[in-house]
Amino acid sequence: MDERPETELISIPATPRGVSTPEIQTPSGQRSPRPPSKEAKSSSAWTPTSFISPRFLSPIGTPMKRVLINMKGYLEEMGHLTKLNPQDAWLPITESRNGNAHYAAFHNLNAGVGFQALVLPVAFSFLGWSWGTLSLTIAYFWQLYTLWILVQLHEAVPGKRYNRYVELAQAAFGERLGVWLALFPTVYLSAGTATALILIGGETMKLFFQIVCGPLCSSNPLTTVEWYLVFTSLCIVLSQLPNLNSIAGLSLVGAVTAITYSTMVWVLSVSQPRPPTISYEPLPLPSFSASLFAALNALGIIAFAFRGHNLVLEIQATMPSTFKHPAHVPMWKGAKVAYFFIAMCLFPVSIGGFWAYGNLMPSGGILNALYAFHSHDIPRGLLAMSFLLVVFNCLSSFQIYSMPVFDSFEAGYTSRTNRPCSIWVRSGFRVFYGFISFFIGVALPFLSSLAGLLGGLTLPVTFAYPCFMWVLIKKPTKYSFNWYFNWILGWLGIAFSLAFSIGGIWSMVNSGLKLKFFKPPT
Repeated sequence: MDERPETELISIPATPRGVSTPEIQTPSGQRSPRPPSKEAKSSSAWTPTSFISPRFLSPIGTPMKRVLINMKGYLEEMGHLTKLNPQDAWLPITESRNGNAHYAAFHNLNAGVGFQALVLPVAFSFLGWSWGTLSLTIAYFWQLYTLWILVQLHEAVPGKRYNRYVELAQAAFGERLGVWLALFPTVYLSAGTATALILIGGETMKLFFQIVCGPLCSSNPLTTVEWYLVFTSLCIVLSQLPNLNSIAGLSLVGAVTAITYSTMVWVLSVSQPRPPTISYEPLPLPSFSASLFAALNALGIIAFAFRGHNLVLEIQATMPSTFKHPAHVPMWKGAKVAYFFIAMCLFPVSIGGFWAYGNLMPSGGILNALYAFHSHDIPRGLLAMSFLLVVFNCLSSFQIYSMPVFDSFEAGYTSRTNRPCSIWVRSGFRVFYGFISFFIGVALPFLSSLAGLLGGLTLPVTFAYPCFMWVLIKKPTKYSFNWYFNWILGWLGIAFSLAFSIGGIWSMVNSGLKLKFFKPPT
């Protein structure tokens, strides 16, 4: 049965007279809503309490007034009329609306903590103690503010829920401009992260196998590309879960494993003797321009650490919403808990990792440094456990970052056919996406090291666009503090995006930096 708690008025194209459209079962067992009758269409502007006003109630006696007031309270308690596209009942993000604050915490933690935390010490090796800590702190509170903005804007217009980031961008910037501004960075962020997860997950599985197997390994072990294929196959199997709510358990696994391995990695790093040639001065580079571009690339790495804002509206869309219990309340509760734990992971990893390895940190981050410097000092079982936790986290993160892409595939199919995807069509989309990500990863095996460039290109999604959306939708008083504050933050975000992207591109093409990045530590 349809478990949506909201009473919904659905506006869809009229069907020919005499043709009925039966309810259709979606692949996960949800029912698509029936088209409304003509009477329902004619009352599309009516709200449940519009006729219960003091002017209407004044000539009515007390008993009748009490009945109407009680009915008003009941309607406000049970829900409100929200105009939804019936297609939403067929799509992975909005198919199930039984989410809660716990699910929000799991999803935000899974999206907010991952492999990007492990490369934060690399940024510190170019910025040093002061600028590294200051930049990470500013970025954390900046993105926390924009996260609050997105949570509040989810239902900024009465009777409308912006279930996806692109929908909110269209409401703020216009139908065409919103798509141009938001579609590329969100798709690039989701698909790029999924591809990077395949690379990191496959490489980590290979290292895990080498640690566990040791000298007993066969003479013909799997190649790195074959490990990518193994990891991709596991991702495809897990991606068959139908919708965003159904992967809440996977998000919990991803959150727990991320917190655990982040803590293990920095604790193991600081508990071991530091290399004798360690230095905490920023890496010396041949010219001022080289130092500047390296610093910009490092700031891009920090920006990439906060990359989960393209999923905030989608996570909130899985929750029920009523007048008295709007969805932003449990969403913000879950997000606050999640980002408390995110801070407990990011700051110790970056500060502890830089303290342990200084500017000897390899480009792969603290996990590679731990393996390179202390693989013989740490018990093999403990080291293998940390690598296995990374694999589990990558498998879980792949699901939540791929869900918007699955949603886009199915939205295109349902809009053309006017029916939900069957199980086979849905599975076909997900198998196709998994192997496309695999082939991109094989063609671009250096993608996992481009955190600075990824952070620069996708920075507006997290740091800039939400500020512009707040001004354009909420319309604060012109020239007020709120107005100035959001405009300044938004344009600063755009400027930083351009600068960090240039720094990321420079780090790719500069031969001296490449030699430093890929030189094995001694």
